[in-house]
Amino acid sequence: MAGASPPVWRRRLAAKLVEFREQAGRSPEEAAERIGCHRTKINRVENARLGISLGELRDLLTFYEVDDPDEVDDLVSLARRRREPAWVRRAALVRPSITDLIHYEESAACIRSFHNTLITGLLQTPDYARAVLSTRPSNLGHEGMEALFEARMKRQEVLERADPPRLYVVENEAALRVQVGGRQAMRKQLEHLEAMAGHPSVEIRVIPDRAGAHAGLTCAFVLFSFPNPTYPEVVSVEHRTGMLYMEAQEETAQYAVIFDSLQSVTLSPADSVELIAEVRRSM
Repeated sequence: MAGASPPVWRRRLAAKLVEFREQAGRSPEEAAERIGCHRTKINRVENARLGISLGELRDLLTFYEVDDPDEVDDLVSLARRRREPAWVRRAALVRPSITDLIHYEESAACIRSFHNTLITGLLQTPDYARAVLSTRPSNLGHEGMEALFEARMKRQEVLERADPPRLYVVENEAALRVQVGGRQAMRKQLEHLEAMAGHPSVEIRVIPDRAGAHAGLTCAFVLFSFPNPTYPEVVSVEHRTGMLYMEAQEETAQYAVIFDSLQSVTLSPADSVELIAEVRRSM
């Protein structure tokens, strides 16, 4: 993994430290002197190649005269991610790009998810998730597949937090009818969707087959928005070996327009749940 991109939390922390230092009119040499290190350490921290201790971070923020408690708490939260949970590390060994996905899900205020033929990962049941992962030809082996399965299940815990992100899901009707994992597994998956539709932070809408052509026929994606306005929106597109992330405003804006267009052709949340139940009863 030499040369791999630093995790997103470290890139964000680094960018904010550079911003605050420059706003304060301080040089890297002055920052290094403040926390008693060589300039090369400051360079590596600001290039997102090295983490920083909480004590050093708080000292630098004081030095840069950052006194907004929300800003301080935000950066402290990022710095505390220096050691990812074991399940994240295991999954990252298999799919390095999954680390950023996990961070985006955990730090987002709003997640907008659209899929053509699969149920979105945050709402998959264990049987459904195993069936999806097992049908992907790969050389990952049993341990690799188990690591990805574990991560998919653990990621769903974000919806059970005291302050979960708002999750807006748009699914094609086709995704309800493909019997992933067999009839019984799919029934359980649809039951789970019906239950999750009652979650206070989840909204599920279905595009009925009769809607015909729509803006999402050729794409599936997830759009993340964050509570900190200085963080740009991010679009995630899954491909065969990992995830592609886009942060450029001109790109994310297009996906936001697509999602709004998709919502305009969906059934209402209540009618969507009724269609899910109808498909389940027909199996």
